[in-house]
Amino acid sequence: MALFSFNNIGISGMSGAVPKNVINNYEYDVFFPKEEIKEVVDKIGVKERRFADENTCASDLCYAAAEDLLNGMNVNRDEIDLLIFISQTPDYRMPATSILLQNRLGLSRSAIAFDISLGCSAFLYGLSVAYSMIASGAVKKALILDGETRSKVYSQKDRKTAFLFGDAGIAALIEKNDKFGTSWFSLNSDGEREDLIKIPAGGYRNMSSAETLKEKVVDEYGNMRSDEHGYMNGADVFNFVLREIPKDFKRLVEYAGVDTSTVDYFVFHQANQYINGLVAKKLKLADEKIPSTVHKYGNTSSVSIPLTIVSELKDKLNKHSRLLLCGFGVGLSWGTAIIDVDNCYVGNVVEV
Repeated sequence: MALFSFNNIGISGMSGAVPKNVINNYEYDVFFPKEEIKEVVDKIGVKERRFADENTCASDLCYAAAEDLLNGMNVNRDEIDLLIFISQTPDYRMPATSILLQNRLGLSRSAIAFDISLGCSAFLYGLSVAYSMIASGAVKKALILDGETRSKVYSQKDRKTAFLFGDAGIAALIEKNDKFGTSWFSLNSDGEREDLIKIPAGGYRNMSSAETLKEKVVDEYGNMRSDEHGYMNGADVFNFVLREIPKDFKRLVEYAGVDTSTVDYFVFHQANQYINGLVAKKLKLADEKIPSTVHKYGNTSSVSIPLTIVSELKDKLNKHSRLLLCGFGVGLSWGTAIIDVDNCYVGNVVEV
């Protein structure tokens, strides 16, 4: 557990992007009987998702979001000192996708650019890094690009994941300004539970081969996937979320000395409707303060928190507002942040 705070640094603008291709989950009949599909979809609450085509990567979605943001805010691109690209579905193993986006967006060659490979909590980690570098005095403006094409890494024949994940990208501009006040972060990790959400092959520990690419039946229910597909132990992830997330929430609120009644919106990682509903109930949070996009975009991993802000709070952040953000998942990794926004520019959710 790491608890820390920053003063007078915050998000001044955000935009998002999703693929044009809409997947109706009730009609996503690739392998399972329709009655099973309805049961799964009703429980997880993911009615629609967006899938990128074979030629569209996470970087393309981030580029579209960044163009909307930078043009909408009329940002001088030479003033951006830092670009952080967050993704576990990068363009290549090398070079880093952030470097490609620095060039593609026409940013200065003196800009710092690097990738963060982390899952569902990664937007909070990216924010903390950007805030830290701005607080050091080395950076004045930072651009966070967070994108995932999770549809490309999960099997359509595994009911545990086939109806859950979608694709999206966001862009967020981070700056120093007295109007932002204090922000607080709690970041946590537990590698002992690495196997709960994992792609076991295709990296350098277990390299790609004909065997790792072969689909096989993996359980008594007939679910199929290869070793290069992602899998999730849903029951254990569920227990982890209900045990750890409320504790971290309360720990950060106590550390910050913040009364939750002063929080305007609680923005959670869009894991699935069932889990998020139980967390909100356990924390006794009002439904009207919890924006949700899981029904129309699915679980977009690290993108889900900022995408929900852009999609659902577009016309609600034009005044001083306090947000509590909470991300959790693969790693296992989780975190909570309390941040203030003030007259935040919120652009569009662009279709690519």
